[in-house]
Amino acid sequence: MKLHVIALALLVTACAAQEKPKYPEYPSETPATLTPTETGFDYTRRVVMVPMRDGVKLHTVILIPKAATAVKKAPILMTRTPYSADALTANRQSAHLGAALYGYDNAVDVIVGGGYIRVVQDIRGKYGSEGDNIMNRPVHGPLNPTPVDEATDTYDTVDWLVKNIPESNGKVGTLGISYDGFEPLMAAYHPHPALKVTVPMNPMVDGWMGDDWFHNGAFRQQNLSYIYEQEGGRSNEYKWWSDAFDEYDFWMKAGSAGEMGKRHGVEQMGFWRNILAHPAYDDWWQQQAVDKLLAKEPLAIPMMLVHSLWDQEDIYGAPAVYKALAARPENKGKLFLVMGPWHHGQEIEEASNMASIRWGSATGTYFMKKVLLPFLDHYLKDNAPPMDVAPVTAFETGTNEWRRLKSWPACGETCSIEKKNLYLGKGLKTTWAAPTNKVAEFEEYVSDPAKPVPFRARPNQPIGYTPPLTWVNWLVDDQREASGRPDVLSYVSEPLTEPMKISGQPLVKLLASTSGTDSDWVVKLIDVYPDEVAEQPELGGYQLAVSMDIFRGRYRESFATAKPIAADKPLEYRWELPVANHVFLPGHRIMVQVQSSWFPLYDRNPQTFVPNIFWAKPGDYTKATQRIYSGSAVELPVVK
Repeated sequence: MKLHVIALALLVTACAAQEKPKYPEYPSETPATLTPTETGFDYTRRVVMVPMRDGVKLHTVILIPKAATAVKKAPILMTRTPYSADALTANRQSAHLGAALYGYDNAVDVIVGGGYIRVVQDIRGKYGSEGDNIMNRPVHGPLNPTPVDEATDTYDTVDWLVKNIPESNGKVGTLGISYDGFEPLMAAYHPHPALKVTVPMNPMVDGWMGDDWFHNGAFRQQNLSYIYEQEGGRSNEYKWWSDAFDEYDFWMKAGSAGEMGKRHGVEQMGFWRNILAHPAYDDWWQQQAVDKLLAKEPLAIPMMLVHSLWDQEDIYGAPAVYKALAARPENKGKLFLVMGPWHHGQEIEEASNMASIRWGSATGTYFMKKVLLPFLDHYLKDNAPPMDVAPVTAFETGTNEWRRLKSWPACGETCSIEKKNLYLGKGLKTTWAAPTNKVAEFEEYVSDPAKPVPFRARPNQPIGYTPPLTWVNWLVDDQREASGRPDVLSYVSEPLTEPMKISGQPLVKLLASTSGTDSDWVVKLIDVYPDEVAEQPELGGYQLAVSMDIFRGRYRESFATAKPIAADKPLEYRWELPVANHVFLPGHRIMVQVQSSWFPLYDRNPQTFVPNIFWAKPGDYTKATQRIYSGSAVELPVVK
């Protein structure tokens, strides 16, 4: 029977094959490979695979202005990136170089106006480059036994460029933002002789102390999506997903950051496994801290660090590197710092405002034309004119003016900086007078992990750069949303009768107790606008955060070792807030807010000590009564 069935099937197949009609060939109109022309283009695009010392080849895009082809004396400006060299250079809808460079990391006016050869390279393991991907690959040493790292890859790339681009003058500079800002820092570590200058902008420096992954021990859980997409595939082809419109609800359903990672399969990524294994500031983190690495040796080339005063992602990095390098006298004359009123990366935009906060001028345009371009030209061009760029160029918010300074923190030739304690006093008032008994009085609130304080008004957006583009501005959100909650204490001054300027990093000296055995503390220094602002009515009563950050209580004694907190015992917690250069104007008030959660940006502290908060269970999360004593203060760097 089976043989008959098989025979029948073969017969049907044969008949079908005989009955298939034959058509004439109709060739495709699409070429097998299209070779674009560059007729009318003002630049030439080359794509090469640059070999590294271990044989790995890195995908590199080179854009050469036609003018450089004629004079053969153009310097090279390079960016190394994990975000696709093609995407950053492949806008071919215009014949002009400026259009090709539109997008992240490209200070177009500087590159085009300066006549630079533009080079963008995929770092190893990403997009078109060969090799393995390692997040912020450490330099050769205990954490990296291989002979290659980002410093050697930069060295080898520079060596290849100056030998293989005949249109160049043999001088190379490097710049970049964020991860791409980490790369110029690595370039400064044992640099190639042809590398003449480096410009790290908003760089990733220390992921535990205050950049992308932790702030003072509290985990930035919303960045889990970045880890997933960045490490999940060579070309970021795997996308994070959510099952809720409001990120607040999304993270509450998961419970802990560890559980969220498990639900999304993030433990397949090596970097996430490392984070889970190193929740404290142990050697694994400390050996990767770029400020510590660079401080071991004098600067070999000039460096301009660029910092955004409202950097929502890497607010720690640039000031930390500046502080470390400025401590070495031999770096004087090679070290420069720029601080602007920007969010992360906004310095290469027009930048006349952040959300509703206006600066009265195009601060990004000023930086690019008056600071960055002259700086690059001076070090990279042949016979360049003398440079008139101050060692520190700092925008002063409040008065909204640029200041030229010799160092940081500094205020000028005829003033000084005095550190003054602003105490959190009785009746939720701030006072300059120290209490006679630091624990005689207190204010209290109940922190409930089941109802954590949102870090911004709900619904919360995921971290991202797709419209509506509000994530970038969250640090200038009006803080009235938080000040009205019963689990947030808001201490406020009387209206000022004269301006008060601060320049530097405020220092939190929080004297507090908790009924739990672990706790987070969030402190915000806020400029409260007058109730009515004639020239901009929507700013009436606005609460603008000047500097704010979080601290995880288990690290009160040591960042490297977590310890339970003694319940109901007043203890002092000290940590620095981000850099500020701000003037509180007459009629404004100074506010300090204190709370114990900042969700969902940071993971919830269960307020019960557990060995690893990533794996806290639902039963670990408990309410706690938090007391803030009158000996608490924020030490302000007041300009006199």
